[in-house]
Parts: sequence; C-alpha cells; structure tokens
Amino acid sequence: MSTAVASPFRFFSLHVLRTRRVSPSLTRVTFGGDELRDFRSHGLDQSLSLFLPHPGQEEPVVPIELGDSWWQGWRELPDDVRAVMRSYTLRGLRADAHGRTTEIDIDFVLHGIGGDSGSSEAGPASRWASQAGPGDRVLLLGPALADNRAIRFRPPDGTDLVLLWADETALPATAAILEALPAGTRVRAWIEVPDVQDVQELVTDADAEITWFTHSTHDTAQDSPMALDGIRAAQLPSAERPYVWIAGESGSVKQLRRHFVSERGIDRRAVTFVGYWRRGLTEEQLREQGE
Repeated sequence: MSTAVASPFRFFSLHVLRTRRVSPSLTRVTFGGDELRDFRSHGLDQSLSLFLPHPGQEEPVVPIELGDSWWQGWRELPDDVRAVMRSYTLRGLRADAHGRTTEIDIDFVLHGIGGDSGSSEAGPASRWASQAGPGDRVLLLGPALADNRAIRFRPPDGTDLVLLWADETALPATAAILEALPAGTRVRAWIEVPDVQDVQELVTDADAEITWFTHSTHDTAQDSPMALDGIRAAQLPSAERPYVWIAGESGSVKQLRRHFVSERGIDRRAVTFVGYWRRGLTEEQLREQGE
C-alpha cells in the first residue's frame, strides 16, 4: 500500500489489537501495524484523522494512490463506498527500545450506544468502535514528525497557571495533557461527562485541582456548558501569565472563551480553543460548512 502524503503527515495502515470499555461512554481501541514505526508524536492533544470501513467492507476505501490529490478523489467516491472519516485525539503511544512506535490508543465516545450496539441513534464511528475486534483494519492520517501543527496545547514560556475545560470528546486529550505536565505546574481543570461512571482517576504530577460535572447530577440548559456557572464562581489562584485550553462542543467552547477573555480578562493570545464537534451537526456537515 502506498503511503505517500506530504510531510509531516502521512497515512498509516493499521489494525485493531484489542479493545477495552473504559466507561459507559468511552471505549479504548489499541491499534498496531508495521507502518507505525514511522509514527511520531509528542502526544498532548495530538489530532488525528481516522478512516473507517462501512459494514461489509474489509478495509476503508481511500484513494491514497492519488498522492496529494487523495482528498478530492475521496470526496468523489459514492457515499456508501467512501471511507468514514472522523477526527480524534491520541490517547496513548508506546514505543520499543529503539523509539519506534508499536501501539497507539484512541478513545471513542459511544454516542447513542447502550446495551444495543446497533442503536439507530449511534453514528458510524460509534457503531464501528462498539463492534471492533482484533484484526479489523483502518487507515490513519497522522504525524511523521513529533512536533507538528496538529498539537494545539502550547503554553507560552512563563505560564504560571494552566486552566482546562473539556467535555467527553476532549477527555482523552485532557488526560494526556495532565499526564505530561511536570510537577509544580498549577492546574485547574473542569471536565463534563455524560455519566458519573465516566469520571476517571486521572494521573498527573502537576498540582492539579480537577472538578467533574455529569449530566446525571447537574440540571442545565442543553446549549450551555454545565461547568460555566462553576467556573464563573471559582476563585482562581493568583497568576500573572495564565494559559487556557478549552476543547469540546463548539458552542460551549465559544461561551467559555468569552468568559475567560471578557469576564476574566485573560489575554486572548493565551487562550487555545478547539471545537471538536457541534451540537446538531454531523462531522460531514461541519466539514462542508468549513469549505
């Protein structure tokens, strides 16, 4: 299989090694493959594009033989043939003694998946993840250089307080960020998840205070982040150079960015905001709006 895509990103042909249900709303899929030896990333909130097959297909259909024209070729394929494309963040990476990547983890949010894995409310990626098994094949568009533009979490030099907000879609990135932060880093984090059982014990050496919000314990407007009132009421530690990272549903991200910049007076250049999804729209619809 050809893997030619302009550096620092390229295609990687991968297969499922194992899966693990992390919580009611999250399942972790571990991928491997010989081509991973050229995968490089510093982690954190590393963004990836994953291509999944339709039911009945042995592998996702992406015309990577077209080189830099693969995108246009992919868009021109019939809907029921063209691979399902979804954006994710890297949850974990393992390498051998020579620094070659051997495995990567991606956490999938199981939208609309309960006891019935065939739920009609579930999207194609949720359905795929809920049924994935060893050997299932996917295609990944990811980094061949560890420091790349798809890593957004970049606190400026001199940052003395890190503020994080995430919903369940940004929880994998948040967990990876917390794991990477060094001891002594002051962190306040607010995380929103659907169910109390989705609350995780996050590992970090940082001086972190983490507050969880769940739909089962908070009554709030559907189009407003549950954490907004809590963040507004929070007495933040004194800081001269705070840095903010907020990621998740686009509408919530915009409201929180407005709070930190307009209400808290934090320099907008020290606020990183990423909309992973938008309520009421599929990723295909979002992509069409951005073109």
